[in-house]
Amino acid sequence: MKILVAVKRVLDANLKVRVKADKSGVDLSNAKMAMNPFCEIAVEEAIRLKEKGVADEVVAVSVGDDKSQEQLRTAMALGADRSILLRCETELEPLALAKLLKTVVDREKPDLVLLGKQSIDGDNNQVGQMLAALCGLSQGTFASSVDISGGKVRVCREIDGGEQSLELVLPALITTDLRLNEPRYATLPNIMKARKKNIEIMAATELAVDLSPRLQTLSVEEPPARTAGIIVGNVAELVEKLRNEAKVL
Repeated sequence: MKILVAVKRVLDANLKVRVKADKSGVDLSNAKMAMNPFCEIAVEEAIRLKEKGVADEVVAVSVGDDKSQEQLRTAMALGADRSILLRCETELEPLALAKLLKTVVDREKPDLVLLGKQSIDGDNNQVGQMLAALCGLSQGTFASSVDISGGKVRVCREIDGGEQSLELVLPALITTDLRLNEPRYATLPNIMKARKKNIEIMAATELAVDLSPRLQTLSVEEPPARTAGIIVGNVAELVEKLRNEAKVL
């Protein structure tokens, strides 16, 4: 069984986002970058399935510039067998990303495709669903548990009313939620080994995929600063402020 897992390079989740002076986007100059947290969970789940003997090979894939090789090497240090970079210097929209990833799915023919449910930069939550539709794969989104047996995968996912259990026929696509697992840290020996591994690089512009944008960003602005809270003297004063100032009563 082969697992294809997608990873994305994003701004480190522990850093404060800064907006460019011209409000054209987020300022990433000299900023620490890392693997998208949801992608880390997808990689961890793929490695666990391999350790259980369910999977024979784990292939990591990323779309981005040459710096994305750092995240692919992290995936290999964690346990991925090999990796593929679809090199692209421009920021792509979810549909273009899904179409590029489809070219890899068509070539690799994995039994299971794993993606984080969303990236923390765009928060679109669209690539996984679009990729499943383009490839004609059954899909389970927001997975909090995954169990594979008998050519089928059982997915437990959290919904507004509680939990929902799905049974998918392989090949399938799953997007991972935070509660699925706790990602491990790469050991130093494995990090050193990953540095010596080759990464297959393909130019995204040569894959006959329409990468033209369909949306135009007009402005990116920081959210307004929150006003300081106040301390009320009694319940009556609290009710008065909720009714007349906050207007929630």
